[in-house]
Amino acid sequence: MEKNTHNIELEDRKKLVLNGVSDVVSFDDLSVILDTVRGRLNINGANLHIHTLCLETGDVSIEGDIDEIIYEDMTQGKKKGLFGRIIR
Repeated sequence: MEKNTHNIELEDRKKLVLNGVSDVVSFDDLSVILDTVRGRLNINGANLHIHTLCLETGDVSIEGDIDEIIYEDMTQGKKKGLFGRIIR
């Protein structure tokens, strides 16, 4: 697999298979947040479980009731605080 390759496969909104994952930021039964080679990825739902995880190859599979898959906007950089929003 190429170093910058990132793919997602969703089966029946119950199983999500990804590659190109570099880190697991946080997880619980409602949310999984991953860093990928293409940006931060938020997965929301219910009864979420990380079924397989291999950061050496970048492969992750998640099972549960998947409601949302959201990429954070990479062009905005870090989220701005109150001061950053005022100056904007």
